[in-house]
Amino acid sequence: MSAYIARRLLLMIPTLLGILFVSFVVVQFAPGGPVERVIAQLSGADTGGTSRISGGGDFAQRAPGQVGAGGDAINSKYRGAQGLDPDFIKKLEVQFGFDKPAPERFLLMVWNFARFDFGKSYFRDVNVLQLMKEKLPVSISLGLWLTLLTYLISIPLGIRKAVKDGTRFDTWTSAIIIVGYAIPGFLFAILLIILFAGGSFLNWFPLRGLTSDGWSQFPWYWKIIDYFWHITLPLVSMALGAFATMTLLTKNSFLDEIRKQYVMTARAKGCSETQVLYGHVFRNAMLIVVAGFPGAFVHAFISGSLLIETIFSLDGLGLLGFESVLNRDYPVVFGTLYIYALIGLVMNLISDLTYMWIDPRIDFAAREV
Repeated sequence: MSAYIARRLLLMIPTLLGILFVSFVVVQFAPGGPVERVIAQLSGADTGGTSRISGGGDFAQRAPGQVGAGGDAINSKYRGAQGLDPDFIKKLEVQFGFDKPAPERFLLMVWNFARFDFGKSYFRDVNVLQLMKEKLPVSISLGLWLTLLTYLISIPLGIRKAVKDGTRFDTWTSAIIIVGYAIPGFLFAILLIILFAGGSFLNWFPLRGLTSDGWSQFPWYWKIIDYFWHITLPLVSMALGAFATMTLLTKNSFLDEIRKQYVMTARAKGCSETQVLYGHVFRNAMLIVVAGFPGAFVHAFISGSLLIETIFSLDGLGLLGFESVLNRDYPVVFGTLYIYALIGLVMNLISDLTYMWIDPRIDFAAREV
């Protein structure tokens, strides 16, 4: 087992390198960049994104004095740079690290990332790791609670649907689940806001953030109540679609096992339905459900929370990564990508180890990676 874990951990290294390399190459050919971003803001031509120049603030303040001779010399390299002093552009390149060739920049990035040194944000003047630590609790909260809630509800419901297959209960619950799956999460979030967050009807839940003002001064029990009060609507919005996938997956998995010969044998021996389901079927049927755990968590942690974070003004990693892509804030973009990839790889390893815990017949020691 230890040899298998070691091989999987070593395999993460080339996988992460490949992800970073492909992303780095794509970025080199992407239009725009941090230098052009600053130039566009100085010239008043920047109308997109949500960038906040603080790290480049000195250049912004000195811009009027840098407009003048020599601007035509650099207009072929950066759009909108006409009239800006070439020395000013070179200082921007040095500030953002673009004075070095691409291979050298990539190798330097890999070396720094191996030490979890992601540098500073271009436009926030904050260390990227510190920035991600500030946003991480929001995304972790959404991801963990969504995954836990989905499994706690979907697995018992899926088992019940398998046992009651073809009955009225199965038909009605399937209809509700499919309708819920068809409704986009962000649209359901807007509906919840209209109904329960002071939109047009009731004002039962807060509209933004995960805690109230002065949360740190609350008693411990009131902190817990306030936290769940804030997270209720975002969780419900995200969970609607996740229930459908996990419930149907659980139902189909149990149906496949219930129809097998060993289940009929167990029933013939006089085992109760509970003993058959949870003593014989559960272990085999849950393997495929466990396989979906990493994907469910990573989806909730990364992509599934982006629109929800935006709608409910939750300042998490999803919103941070999206804004960083718009602003060409490459240290934050690559830093969040690296963390996302690392989490995904670790969760896949945990999933494989969970297989063994559920079914000891699986032998990783004899398995080749």
